[in-house]
Amino acid sequence: MLKWKGFGRKRSEKLVKSFERHRRLTELLKKYGGDIIDSDNFKKTKGHIQHGSMTVNGHCMNVARYSLILNKKLRLNCNQNDLVRGSLLHDYFLYDWHDKEYLSQRKRLHGFRHPGIALRNADKEYCLTDIQRDIIKKHMWPLSVVPPVYKEAWVVTAADKYCSLMETIGVHKGHGKVEKIEFI
Repeated sequence: MLKWKGFGRKRSEKLVKSFERHRRLTELLKKYGGDIIDSDNFKKTKGHIQHGSMTVNGHCMNVARYSLILNKKLRLNCNQNDLVRGSLLHDYFLYDWHDKEYLSQRKRLHGFRHPGIALRNADKEYCLTDIQRDIIKKHMWPLSVVPPVYKEAWVVTAADKYCSLMETIGVHKGHGKVEKIEFI
């Protein structure tokens, strides 16, 4: 075990363990959702804030990570492919919900409407399973009224609530919108 300057042995071990967990989670995200993560539309979600300073992209990536963590910790044996893909696409609404002009047209009911919009957008681009559809459509439960059917959807719903809370109160901080910079 490496002993880094300024770190004790336990602290070094904890840091290495944390790094390894993050690496494993990143590998799973790439394995099951690489096509989504690399898509142009998903990359556009870096330009919209979700909660606090967190982008929609960062939020969806965090929800995917925490869904995998919950699944493992609770030994739920969820389908990891459905868990990752559903969580990456759960907020695939592709607009800035903070935009007052856009919201006036949508009657400012983003919290109620965005799961259906995200599902329609995801269905246009990806071949979704029933579990993935349930995750996307019902992740806002109890606002969605009808509760999730599959355990994967319950896991993503819980991870989404946790991440949303942490982002809103500023515990999880993002880097804000990523703007395109053109050099002349």
